[in-house]
Amino acid sequence: MFHRLMRVYVQGPVEYEPTNMNSVLYLVPAFGVVGLLVMAVKAAWVSKQDAGDENMQVLAKHIADGAMAFLKAEWKILSIFVVITAALLAYSGTIHEIGGRQIHSSWVICIAFVIGAVFSATAGFIGMKIATKANVRTTQAARTSLKQALAVSFTGGSVMGIGVASLAVLGLGGLFIVFLNIFAGLGANTVRTAIEVLTGFSLGAESIALFSRVGGGIYTKAADVGADLVGKVEAGIPEDDVRNPATIADNVGDNVGDVAGMGADLFGSYVATILATMVLGQEIKVTDNFGGLSPILLPMVICGLGLIFSIIATFFVRISDERSSVQNALNIGNWSSIIMTVAASFFVVNWMLPAGSIALRSASFTRMDVFWAIVVGSLVGAVMSYVTEYYTAMGKRPVDSIVQQSSTGHATNIIGGLAVGMKSTVIPILTLAAGIVASYYFAGLYGVAIAAAGMMATTAMQLAIDAFGPIADNAGGIAEMSQLPPEVRERTDNLDAVGNTTAATGKGFAIASAALTALALFAAFVGIAGIDRIDIYKANVLAGLFVGGMIPFIFSALCIQAVGRAAMDMVQEVRRQFREIPGIMEYKAQPEYEKCVAISTQASIREMLVPGAIALITPVVVGFTFGPEVLGGLLAGVTVSGVLMGIFQSNAGGAWDNAKKSFEKGVLINGEMFYKKSEPHKASVTGDTVGDPFKDTSGPSMNILIKLMSIVSLVIAPYIYGIGQ
Repeated sequence: MFHRLMRVYVQGPVEYEPTNMNSVLYLVPAFGVVGLLVMAVKAAWVSKQDAGDENMQVLAKHIADGAMAFLKAEWKILSIFVVITAALLAYSGTIHEIGGRQIHSSWVICIAFVIGAVFSATAGFIGMKIATKANVRTTQAARTSLKQALAVSFTGGSVMGIGVASLAVLGLGGLFIVFLNIFAGLGANTVRTAIEVLTGFSLGAESIALFSRVGGGIYTKAADVGADLVGKVEAGIPEDDVRNPATIADNVGDNVGDVAGMGADLFGSYVATILATMVLGQEIKVTDNFGGLSPILLPMVICGLGLIFSIIATFFVRISDERSSVQNALNIGNWSSIIMTVAASFFVVNWMLPAGSIALRSASFTRMDVFWAIVVGSLVGAVMSYVTEYYTAMGKRPVDSIVQQSSTGHATNIIGGLAVGMKSTVIPILTLAAGIVASYYFAGLYGVAIAAAGMMATTAMQLAIDAFGPIADNAGGIAEMSQLPPEVRERTDNLDAVGNTTAATGKGFAIASAALTALALFAAFVGIAGIDRIDIYKANVLAGLFVGGMIPFIFSALCIQAVGRAAMDMVQEVRRQFREIPGIMEYKAQPEYEKCVAISTQASIREMLVPGAIALITPVVVGFTFGPEVLGGLLAGVTVSGVLMGIFQSNAGGAWDNAKKSFEKGVLINGEMFYKKSEPHKASVTGDTVGDPFKDTSGPSMNILIKLMSIVSLVIAPYIYGIGQ
């Protein structure tokens, strides 16, 4: 592998001595260590909170046990995948002659892959563990006040956000130092080689993220659909009623899909974004105080600072009383982390990058241009979040339009939701396009990559806001199942409604970062693969473009079909229990919750394999068969189509969900008030059921699909050099 890397890249031998490392290199993993310490303190605080009465704790234990059962079952399958893939990576390389010395480099990328996979799984585990502790404690806190309920649920979410970002910064920074030492002294570009080996870490992270997101999404939506269709529509009981056999599986699903899946997802996104910037940064030749490493170190330092400022901003998320806006409190935390990170970036960029002109390929720019590219990335992320909130939040025009169309039946509700989802792609795509043009104008391809890094720098805060939603959702479920006073459920519903919106904005944020990151990875792939352009006038390249555009559709179809099949099994099981277990409806018999949990677990593990295989195998087949230029066309098609599909599905599903929730508070349609169990409400439940796999399975998987295919292509690029030319 590395003899081809050297042929493509190295213009002359570059020695790198570890004794010359600047202390800033060690600052990056230090940020990660600080973050993990803060995470431990916050986790301990959550654990010390009151877990409620015995009944609440029993219900919470059912949820926690089901969540861990899923993780164990998933890890058994994924461990086999990791071992096989690591073996292939190790076998793919041989002993190469580098700079007059022999080194077996393949084992290094193999180890990096395993570490990335383990870190990604750990990120999901951290979120799962704290969420299943925080949910019941949020329920108990809601018996006291909304203020305390927000404190517990958001702190639980912040444990996950801080943990994920800390693991990413620690992993990348620590491995970069280790690899520099491993390859030091070779008569080749040591830094470049170390960065290329880091692609294994990103590949491991994104691979586990894809399976976790798809598997978790299938699990949660199979349970949710079963609980909705039989419990709500047929039996006429609440979704979280203790009599509903699927309710425990539904609450478990909130954790495995929206917590563990999202944690692994954003861990992979975070790593891929930083790595893409490092790959492009290695092509920049500068004279600075950091051994020429400033363009490479900059994204890691900025993201490390973003982690610290996100930690500080968590203390700004608070409310004073029951009338305070939870959404405003979260917005204050989000915006404060963004503003502090951007402000710090100004000083970091001027400190690290040299004055004067900096060149990358055909682009020439200054350090202030790099700063403005970071500003552009932050603005793109903010606009994407705002637009997503507008299209999915209760009380806004798009959701209200779906509510109004529910009055004329199920079909018009579906039509309204589809239209809202499609319209919601316009402003985000225009924003992304403007962001790409602006960041490229300021600093070329490096500007695009550093813009993505600036956007992802506050991932800890973004994920904290996102993860608090499933915790609040579980808290409401436990309140319903425990038959607590109405004011308790009202407080948890308040948090849950905001959580639905923040979950949607988080997915929009992730998709935006994926688009920018994929472009940066694409640029890196072009350089490594030894091609200078993608010519769509060539028939085979144009064919690759069309095939790439098709992949997000078949990927989404497989995910949605998987949810449908698993939901059918769930519906049949719930109906069987209502039919064959006397006394459930009279609270005289307990449903067999574990059978519903088993159905979701088995279905998710079984159904996640084919979509995952498509993302991993397709670039390999196309690359080795047709060469890098056709593979480049494939990646372009996947990126454009995937971004559109991701935005459309996530926003349509979020809008359908909050349209349904609007009826829980009461809505005015043509001068008449409608509430739960009304005919319009039943139509909204149908829309929400259709939207469930959109927003929680196939939609959010698009950003992982885009990045994973780009990273696989980057890893195989040296092997396909010259094929098809």
